[in-house]
Amino acid sequence: MRVLVKGAGVAGLTAAFEFATRGAAVAVAETRHALGGNASWFAGGMLAPWCERESAEQPVLDLGRDAADWWDAATPGQVIRAGTLVVAAPRDAGELERFASRTSGHRRVDEDEIALLEPDLAGRFRRGLLFLDEAHLDPRLAMAALHDKLAAMGAEFRFGADAQHGSGFDRQIDCTGMAAADDRLRGVRGEMLILRTPDISLSRPVRLLHPRFPLYAVPRADTQFMIGATMVESRSVGPVTARSMMELLGAAYALHPAFGEAEIVETGVGVRPAFADNLPRVETSGEIIAINGLYRHGFLLAPAMARQAADLVFNQDGTKELTHETDGQRRSA
Repeated sequence: MRVLVKGAGVAGLTAAFEFATRGAAVAVAETRHALGGNASWFAGGMLAPWCERESAEQPVLDLGRDAADWWDAATPGQVIRAGTLVVAAPRDAGELERFASRTSGHRRVDEDEIALLEPDLAGRFRRGLLFLDEAHLDPRLAMAALHDKLAAMGAEFRFGADAQHGSGFDRQIDCTGMAAADDRLRGVRGEMLILRTPDISLSRPVRLLHPRFPLYAVPRADTQFMIGATMVESRSVGPVTARSMMELLGAAYALHPAFGEAEIVETGVGVRPAFADNLPRVETSGEIIAINGLYRHGFLLAPAMARQAADLVFNQDGTKELTHETDGQRRSA
């Protein structure tokens, strides 16, 4: 079987890997001239299904709970299993209680345990939540590792190619995100910063709760931190706005004042495709299967959606992973 995957973001790469591991001859077509530059490139890389349940529906938890295992198997050495720490300033204690009431898979930690978990946050927060079963990765390193793994498996990459050209293939997997011809999709703009400072060390992603502007800080290599992220209903891919920059930096400073002296290495904007309910879809139309609508959960949900797409082609139960979605969504899958 010959399969053309359109798009080399996280949805396309995970789909390509699922099909290749099941014996398909896979080609990946990407209109960009190299890996990266899409919404996946600016992701946080948090594999945090229990945390995401605070603002997401139950399918996000159900579909995402095995994501860390999938990435670990596909890209050995990329996944860091250190959990997620959620904290709030004393004045925002109500936000912490609200977050705890809407999530599971956590245990409460006090000021002393926070200091043991993250010594550089000692004395800054009195209470927090530790989601020990969560993980994270660096999206850019993980995508590069998956690309290399696919290439070693014989997958063909066509960068700069016309992703609409699909003749000669038995199946086409449309993973083009916002570029897809689907007027049901809306864009959700996410802005992020990468800061560098040797004055702070974190072992895991830390989420700082705030009633107006919550923030997450994800440690990366070379004393860098990904700081994110805004959620703006917009398709604009323009530069980070001054307001967003000030809010991100202000929230980072509230997490630790040393961020005020950090070097700004990079700013970035990614526009995430989302359906009205913020849940992903795997839909079929003839020989074309579309994977889209991953919203802010790309690295978390892409493996499950890729498995479902491959199951549809290889005559397995492609609906089993969407048992918590609506009847209409199950029909579309």
